[in-house]
Amino acid sequence: MTNTVILYLPIGRKTFDLEAGEMYRDQSMKWLQESGHTIVAPNEILTSVEELDQFLASVSIEVDTVLYQSVTFADGEFMVKALEYFKVPVIVWSVREPSVGGRLRLNSLTGGNSTSNVLRNHRHPFAFVFGNPDEEKLQKELLQKFGVMKVYKSLNQLKIGVVGEYPPGFFFSDANEGELKEVLGITLHKMDLQEAFKKCVELPEAEWIGEIDRAEEQVIGLNREDETVKRFAQFSTYVKKQIKEEEIKSIAMRCWPDFFNELGAAPCSVLSQFTEDGMVSSCESDIHGSISMYILRELTGGSAPYLGDLVHVNEEKNSVVFWHCGAGAYSLAHPSTGATAGLHPNRKMGFAMDFGLKAGEVTIFRVSHTPDGYRLLVMKGDALDVEQPFSGTSVEVAITTDVTSTLYDLMNSGYEPHFALVYGDVTNQLIELGRLLNIETNVFV
Repeated sequence: MTNTVILYLPIGRKTFDLEAGEMYRDQSMKWLQESGHTIVAPNEILTSVEELDQFLASVSIEVDTVLYQSVTFADGEFMVKALEYFKVPVIVWSVREPSVGGRLRLNSLTGGNSTSNVLRNHRHPFAFVFGNPDEEKLQKELLQKFGVMKVYKSLNQLKIGVVGEYPPGFFFSDANEGELKEVLGITLHKMDLQEAFKKCVELPEAEWIGEIDRAEEQVIGLNREDETVKRFAQFSTYVKKQIKEEEIKSIAMRCWPDFFNELGAAPCSVLSQFTEDGMVSSCESDIHGSISMYILRELTGGSAPYLGDLVHVNEEKNSVVFWHCGAGAYSLAHPSTGATAGLHPNRKMGFAMDFGLKAGEVTIFRVSHTPDGYRLLVMKGDALDVEQPFSGTSVEVAITTDVTSTLYDLMNSGYEPHFALVYGDVTNQLIELGRLLNIETNVFV
């Protein structure tokens, strides 16, 4: 998981048992400091709105989430004050009563209840957790929520580079810029594909040769002298300049027919190397596909995602195959072959990837759009250790739900034909992200 900046606010009132509360605060702080994240926190429980105000005024670092711990009961004024300073999502944390019988010593749960009510009525994104700082289940839940909150916040800073318009008839690759910004906070930056073709070939060799050197580190069978490899390096170098200038964090790129007809090379290698190196890139200018890949990469702490069509069903194995022409991050290749260079399976032009993906637990995901608005698709499965299903890049996945009923559900619901996939199980995080975004989430696990 990537490092997250957490603003930890332990809140309490002096009318409750602050000695027991301080024990919880101390345990919480020790665990947070060991969690690998950056923690910004006061040295003691904040017991008045004035103390909170003074502390918040001293915080100068940008934070990803506020962790509001209701150490004891406290009214809604505290949360309202925090919202004056920070607009990031909030995690509300209530702890258990230290003892049952006699005086109610903390009343933390009611404090969390009150705070959650305030946040709901302010239409502010939040999550609630319950448990003590030494509980493993609570720790795991907090770590997951830290990651989700960071992704939620990052979507509001995400700029996608759209390189060329979507191919004819690929309507699902488009997006309404206004709606995209309103619902997900994402902006688009349009880039001229034809201009990129024209200018990339004018670059001096000293600028682009490094891209070939980079590819050679992981790609098996790469021919440095191939003209299509040269074109891959030139185009990648040119686009990287635009990425840096515009602070772009993911790419949706038109690939066919332009790359083949005008640049004389397959686009797949560009997408593969970009995604391998952290700039997730979708083909066929699929904007929501790029967003899906970005979310999966962020939730897994940087693992390279894959984007493919659902092309084959095997009822006996309860499996499906996801395939695409020749784009796939190098690290996804099955270890028996490695990331192998090849030709585009339809156009017979290089340079494209040609390998089956490795085995392992996977999450399948799609940010989907319909006339009714946005929705999320969440699925889980296991990538099988099998021979490469089809030329290009492909993976056979045994899914956790009945394959026939799931297939019909996906088709009858009209999902887009591109599905993002990542290694690891982040289904719970995706469900939580859908809840925070207030987006319909359809789960097949």
